[in-house]
Parts: sequence; structure tokens; C-alpha cells
Amino acid sequence: MQLWISVYLTQPSLDALSPSWQDEAAAPLAVLERETVLAVSSAARRLGVRPGMRKKGAGAIAPQTLFVQRDAARERQLLDAAALAMFQYTPELALGPDASLLLGVGASLRAFGGPLTLSRRIRRTIAQLGCQARLGMAPTALGAWLLAARPAPGPRRVLRPAALARRWAGLPCQLLPPARAHLVWLDGIGCRTLADLMRLPRAGLQRRCGAALLQALDHARGQAPELYEWVRPPLDFSARLELLARIDHAPLVLLVARRLVQQLAGWLEAVHASVTAVTLELEHERGRHARPPTPLCIALASPGWHADRLLRLLKEHLERLVLPAPVIAVALRAGGIAPREVPSTRLFADPGGTPADRGRLLELLAARLGAGRVLGAAPQADHRPEAANRWQPALDPPAAGADAPEALDRPLWLLPSPLPLSMRQERPCYGTPLRLLRGPERIENGWWDGAPIARDYFVAESETAIRYWIYLDQALDEPRWFLHGLYA
Repeated sequence: MQLWISVYLTQPSLDALSPSWQDEAAAPLAVLERETVLAVSSAARRLGVRPGMRKKGAGAIAPQTLFVQRDAARERQLLDAAALAMFQYTPELALGPDASLLLGVGASLRAFGGPLTLSRRIRRTIAQLGCQARLGMAPTALGAWLLAARPAPGPRRVLRPAALARRWAGLPCQLLPPARAHLVWLDGIGCRTLADLMRLPRAGLQRRCGAALLQALDHARGQAPELYEWVRPPLDFSARLELLARIDHAPLVLLVARRLVQQLAGWLEAVHASVTAVTLELEHERGRHARPPTPLCIALASPGWHADRLLRLLKEHLERLVLPAPVIAVALRAGGIAPREVPSTRLFADPGGTPADRGRLLELLAARLGAGRVLGAAPQADHRPEAANRWQPALDPPAAGADAPEALDRPLWLLPSPLPLSMRQERPCYGTPLRLLRGPERIENGWWDGAPIARDYFVAESETAIRYWIYLDQALDEPRWFLHGLYA
């Protein structure tokens, strides 16, 4: 099925300068094109500032409004960021007229649950980029763009080619880019809509306006093939965003970090890779009062590439972070780029969840409790249980060690130090007399480092059916029983 989605950015000049300009609590903001107001935020509009006003007049009406000159370079950077994020949904991506993107999603519909679900996911991603946009959907790229570019409300989704011409026939001629240079002539002959334009003689229209206008009409109706130069992802990922206003509280950094994370997720999807760690670098004041950047390093339990997963971890870490100084810029770096894992081919899900599910749980616990409080087993190559029993942060790379042989019966947890046991009726006792189930296992080792042991280990069970790992210390002048481990 041939289907296109157009993402038309409605306020690129505002979005490029301040991702949070639409918030109710944001300061009034107006973007200038030289001395003329080009775009205004919601707060500035409530104060009476409108596009087209002169700066002096707008300043007299709302003196508290912040006036900022348009930054074309930042607008292009925003469009590139949106394009990179859209790679999450399709590799067929092209730049459209004005500030827009064209996505060929015909091959992606089944993967994302159909046109409606895919549109919702794209809208959500665009919102996390901090952009205001309209989406159009049609069997042709230019047709989808016309539906998205139309400022008037109404349906913007067409799935059948036959219905496309009827849907945009009443749109004004100035929406079509090749017609904009001829609007005075078209208005003079009473041609104001695309339907009027299509009724004109083709030969005369070509002589007066050139072949580009006819080609655009044919492309929009699907009567001529559309050729686009696809956007290609960069070889390396690097994302940074300068802030218009300083951020004093760490949780507010998440509003900016969303744009960077969505770019990273799109890049990883485009290059079919994953990451094992990301670093969010918070930049502070420069110059005379310069402070070094604050790095926020986040390790993943398993390689990942989904934006939701990275944003959840960032949120947990930022809520616990205290900023040493206001933030003026944010950068995101990816660490440990790895090839994407092949999806499981098993018919049934793994019992107890997949390794990825368990990894996400470890990430969340480490983010909330601290990496040093979530530990994983890291056994060492030593026969002495207390020397072999080592732990390290669960998200750290596995250290070189040695697992216990499968034939040995080891408890889940060892006591910090062995506990002496009393004797009752010539049997070791811990609450109740213990019955020896298995053993002995002789461990006699450690003579080379000054900590020799000579122990006979047994698996014992109490009268309440609780199992313990105990040993008889043969190195003492009088052998004695000790409790060393507990079984689950």
C-alpha cells in the first residue's frame, strides 16, 4: 500500500528558540523578522501581540514580552533533529516544502499497527521534540503535504487515491509552491482554488506559468511519479541544544532532553544499532564565572534503543540530581554502540519475563536506589567460600571470575561471618537440633596467603524444614560447628 505522512511544522521559529514556549507559565515571547513580529507565543498573544506588528508597537502594548530575532540556522537544526527522530518509523524520509518532512510509511503500517496508530506515535514523538505540527496522510507525498499545510481545520487523512482530489480541490492556490509566483495573475482570472487551477487548459497554463506547476498538480494527484532525495543519517551521533533561558532545577532538564533522546532513538533505528550507556552533559556558565559541565552517566543493563526506556531512566536520575549551577546548554552522547540483537524466535515467552524485562527492572532499581545498592554476584576463583563470594554493581560489566561448579550445593547467601553453633544431644543446634542431609565436602585451602582453612561442609535441616550450610572446623584444637550460609 502506497501511503505518505507529511509532518508540517507550524511554528518552527518559536520551537527552535524555546521548546517550552507553549507552556502556560512560560514568559511572553515574540520572534522578529528584522523589526516585524513573525511569530508569538501563547502568553504574548494573550497580551495583544500579533504577527505583523512592528516591534515598537508590540513593545508598547506588552512591554514584558521578550523579543528575539529569528534564527534560521536553529530552525534548520530543528528540522534536522525532527528528521533524525522520524527514522524510528521509516527509512523513506525526505524534506518537503517549507518546514516539513515527507515520510513514506507504506511498508511500516503493519509494524506499527495501522495508519491511525502510526499517526498517534508520530504526533507523540513530535510533541516530545517540543514542536507544534500538523500531520497529513495521503497516497501521494505532495497530497499529504497539502492536507498538512492547510491552515483551516478539517480531515487531513485520505487513504484512497480517488478521494484525494476531492479532499484538497477546495484548497487555496497559494498552498502549492509553484503557484505562489503567479498569484496576482491567477487571482485576476478568478482562479483561487486548486479545483479552479485544474480546470484551466494545460497548454495555456504551461505557457504562462511553466511546467513546474503542472508537474506539481500531477504529483499531487498521483498521475506522475514523485522523485525525492532521501535524508541519510549521519555516521556518528552528536546532539546539543543551547537554551534561550537558564534552567535552575534538574527535573526541568527533561523537557530539553526529550528532544535529544528522540534524535538518538531515530539514529539508532536508522543504523540498526543499540547503546549500553548514555551521558547527558549539563553545561553551565562560561567565561569569567565558568564552571565545568555536570555529566549524568546512565548505564543500561542490556543494550537498548527505545526512547521511552531512555527517558524513563533520565527522569529517575534527574529527580535525584542537585544542580551546582544553572544550565545553559544540554548535550547527549551515546556510549557503547553495539549491533542490534536478533529478536527471539521462540513461540512462547520466557517464564518470568525476558532478559530485557529483567534488565529494565535492574535499571529502574539502580536509578532509584543508587547503583551501589543494586548488586550482582561476581564469584572469584577461590575455593574458600568467603573469598569466592563477591558482589559488584549489577549494571557494571561482568568482571573476570569463576562460577561455582554445578555439582556443588551452595546456599543463596553467606553470613558476614560464620556463627558458632551450640551442641545438643551430640548434634549441632540452631534453634532446633540439625539433621545432616549431605556432606561432608572437604575444603582445605588458603595456605599461600596466610589464611588457611580446613573445613568439612554439610547441608543440614532443622525440625521446621529450614536448610542451612554448616561446617565442622578441623583447624581448631577442638573441632567446632559453625553456621555459614542460608538456603532460600
